[in-house]
Amino acid sequence: MKNAGATALLVIILYALQTSILPLIAYHGVTADLMLLFVTSTAFLKGARVGALSGFAVGVLQDIASGTFLGVNAFTRVLIGFCVGKFSDQVFKEQVFLPVFASLLVTTVNYFILALLMILLGYRFNLMGHMQYTLLPMLIYQLAFAYPVHHLAYELDKRYGKKA
Repeated sequence: MKNAGATALLVIILYALQTSILPLIAYHGVTADLMLLFVTSTAFLKGARVGALSGFAVGVLQDIASGTFLGVNAFTRVLIGFCVGKFSDQVFKEQVFLPVFASLLVTTVNYFILALLMILLGYRFNLMGHMQYTLLPMLIYQLAFAYPVHHLAYELDKRYGKKA
């Protein structure tokens, strides 16, 4: 029970940072997606089921709070949490560099899934130009914030994960 409360508190703190502090350092409105980093780290540490569950919870939180299409973030986070979690048995949990660099791949996959959904919904945009002004800065932000978020998730798992 302590694990769920501590995890919920960490998610609330990360979401508060993402929506209040990070826009102050945004580049053309693009900042790091701390929720995506949290889902990636949780999936690496706990596996596919917990990764998909955390992806769904975080995605629904983002969908409700942002007022965009309901379920879009939840869908992408569930897919990413599940897929990353499938590889969690094949990596060392203490390794830091794999989740940090996987955040770049996860961010790119998330971007293209969202772009595909927007195209399917009828929105038109210049993909190459949008990648230059949105994806590239986001990858830099994700790389900068991946280690601190993974470290927080790892410490949370180390402290509360074994007592369950």
